[in-house]
Amino acid sequence: MGVVTRGFGGRRPDPDRELPPGQFLTQDFPVLSAGPTPNVDEAHWQLEIHAETGEVHRWSWEQFLALPAQDVTTDIHCVTHWTKLGTTWRGVSLDTLFEDVETSADFVMAHSYGGYTTNLPLQDLLDGQAWVAFEFEGEPLDPVHGGPARLLVPHLYFWKSAKWLHGLVMQDDDEPGFWERNGYHLYGDPWLEQRYS
Repeated sequence: MGVVTRGFGGRRPDPDRELPPGQFLTQDFPVLSAGPTPNVDEAHWQLEIHAETGEVHRWSWEQFLALPAQDVTTDIHCVTHWTKLGTTWRGVSLDTLFEDVETSADFVMAHSYGGYTTNLPLQDLLDGQAWVAFEFEGEPLDPVHGGPARLLVPHLYFWKSAKWLHGLVMQDDDEPGFWERNGYHLYGDPWLEQRYS
């Protein structure tokens, strides 16, 4: 059963700002989750990238925060029809995390603390398109929004930006994750309204 905040309202889009089809603006930041918010202690948090060779790249919280970080301002779009404009994040680019990862795989399965998974093409995580975010609007990322760190892939529907990120596993095939197995689109482009399969 998912978790949804009550009472967030949408409004019609600004006529000067193009939104993906079927989306409404919100000033809120709705909370939607596939389950309860996991309690992730930063002292035990780890981020891992598993190559198909069996090699594992691993960062503790301190090692992760020591990596070069970027400030990102972007719009985010939820499959449930809300869009939030001009959100600001701070995070580590996936380009940085993949610098020393040797892989020939084309796909990634993101794994979260709490068991959530979502699949992505590797090409959608590189070339300045995705980050592991640890701050939102200048503050540490709140646990209900994926803190201490979440995936941020703003060009896809927000279910692809896995909260409470723990690991990325390289895959040769585009196997579906949690929501994809439950009827969501395999890719999730908001501009093409790829909501459901």
